[in-house]
Amino acid sequence: MSATIECPTCGAPVEWGPQSPDRPFCSSRCKLIDLGAWAAEAHAIPGDELTDEVFSEDMPPRRH
Repeated sequence: MSATIECPTCGAPVEWGPQSPDRPFCSSRCKLIDLGAWAAEAHAIPGDELTDEVFSEDMPPRRH
């Protein structure tokens, strides 16, 4: 018996197992939507402020 989780993109139920190759997503489409959100910087993993501050001088300023 495998666990059922919710797709992080659309909330559809996804059975966790080899029958769901795109897990934790329900489909390739939802996987690509999530990837696009990361690429557009809609998702981000917070950094350590001290580390960011120490190394910020090593990087050129960001231009959007």
